[in-house]
Amino acid sequence: MADAQPKKSKKTILSVAVTGNLTTVEQHPDLPCTPEQIANAALESAKAGAAIAHLHVRYPDGRPSMELAHYRETVDRIRDKNSDLIINLTTGAGGRFVPSKEDPRVAGPGSTLIHPLKRVEHIVELKPDIATLDLNTMWSGSAAVINTPENVSSMANEIYKAGSLPELEVFDSGDIQLANVLLGSGVLKSPPLFQIVMGVRYGFVSTPQTLMYAHSLLPKDANWAAFAIGRWEFPALTAAWFLGGHVRVGMEDNVYISKSKLTRDNAELCEKAVRILDDLGAELATAKEAREILGLRR
Repeated sequence: MADAQPKKSKKTILSVAVTGNLTTVEQHPDLPCTPEQIANAALESAKAGAAIAHLHVRYPDGRPSMELAHYRETVDRIRDKNSDLIINLTTGAGGRFVPSKEDPRVAGPGSTLIHPLKRVEHIVELKPDIATLDLNTMWSGSAAVINTPENVSSMANEIYKAGSLPELEVFDSGDIQLANVLLGSGVLKSPPLFQIVMGVRYGFVSTPQTLMYAHSLLPKDANWAAFAIGRWEFPALTAAWFLGGHVRVGMEDNVYISKSKLTRDNAELCEKAVRILDDLGAELATAKEAREILGLRR
């Protein structure tokens, strides 16, 4: 009798999300914050096996940044040292709305909501291999994240014009339905690349059953990866691989290498991911192989 196993890619792509915009230096004192630190974290993670570096930028004091200069320096530092590493820049910043307590129609402290085209200015300028495209509208932390179909469509158009591949970030089942509508209308191109996000409160919970459900909603031709935040990072990696997906780790998602023990750095998280994948019998994709799998330009 033939094995009834999920179809998997021949090689598994490992992404590293090195800093994010919500993890704080209070949570980990060595969180990469400056462009040099973020670039070095990406390069060290590449040596440990990561093929893709997913990047946010920050001010040196750790605050989230949207400054083009910070993106440019980070990207230039990586490209100068490793031209193969796939660069994946976020477009998530600029989408948060905090209702004022006095008048919920008015933005309160902590709101970052800006015009969608400003959220992709660094993509237009720097032309990364991949640009994330968040499809969620949900409550997240202390803010409402707002990504309307119109705004998503506008950002997608600019990402494609820059020659970048949108990575569709989905946090709940409705996000996948939005993606399917945009694929059907031609706003998004096939084959798409999805990133399933688990563990964000009010979104997908971090269970194998949830991941199997989310996976079942994806288009048949989709390339996809999944990750979970916090202590579910490595269990989710295993589940994603078993279902045929690619994987992600990094200090954006989790700052612990084991229970109650802070990770040394992003590279150590990648090293653990590689060990787990090797034990499972996975074949890790190099950056060059990942480009082939995802159909990225050279």
